Amino acid sequence: MKTLLSLLTLCITLPFLATGKGNQQYYQLKVYHISAGQEAALDSYLEQAYLPALHRAGISQVGVFKPVTQDTADLRVYVFAAFKSPEQISQLPARLDKDAAYTNAAATFMSGYNNNAPYNRIESILLLAFADMPKMALPALNSPKAERVYELRSYESATEAYHSNKVKMFNAGGEIEIFRRLGFNAVFYGSVVAGSHTPNLMYMTTFNNKADRDAHWKSFGADPAWKKLSALPEYAHNVSHQDIIFVRPTAYSDF
Repeated sequence: MKTLLSLLTLCITLPFLATGKGNQQYYQLKVYHISAGQEAALDSYLEQAYLPALHRAGISQVGVFKPVTQDTADLRVYVFAAFKSPEQISQLPARLDKDAAYTNAAATFMSGYNNNAPYNRIESILLLAFADMPKMALPALNSPKAERVYELRSYESATEAYHSNKVKMFNAGGEIEIFRRLGFNAVFYGSVVAGSHTPNLMYMTTFNNKADRDAHWKSFGADPAWKKLSALPEYAHNVSHQDIIFVRPTAYSDF
């Protein structure tokens, strides 16, 4: 077990060391793939067991999101958490095992098997925060949670070099600053360290509602700074595929 944890720590530390910075958070995005009959039990587990346990472990803000439009053949629930270090991530399972309140609250959920399985699969994505936004931020929204639209984007690149170029475009190129100036309420920007679609980056912006979202992106497309940045030949061809997922926070999500 120690060897496995050491390998995980090494894997997610290497890109961190390459940045030369020590203040960037690591993010974990867990994607639960479920069927309709599993949703209620998963919600109960996350609300009553998992989130309280993460809070006790010092992870105070955990986001739980569901797509605005679900794929009925593959329902998904996204759980986002920020960590101070790779060690905090690798040590979390052992900490949960020692948390009696968690193991008691999670006992029924974790005992499911075969036809009573609590989920179909869990996909885990690990990310390193961008240098120009090294820590997650809570969105400054004033609408009810049920109306909010959170936009999760994934930008894949053809090679690691193109991926680094796109990350540079966000940081040194000033793309993050454009989003900040236009009030996109970003929760995070991160480079994927481990996941199923590397090389890629992901980020999440937030809006009071769909109309608010559309207005922001209209202003972004017309922004002179963005037009200038996107026209620079040095940043050409750095995204080969993108996915856009609209999600909303659950009632028990921390943000």
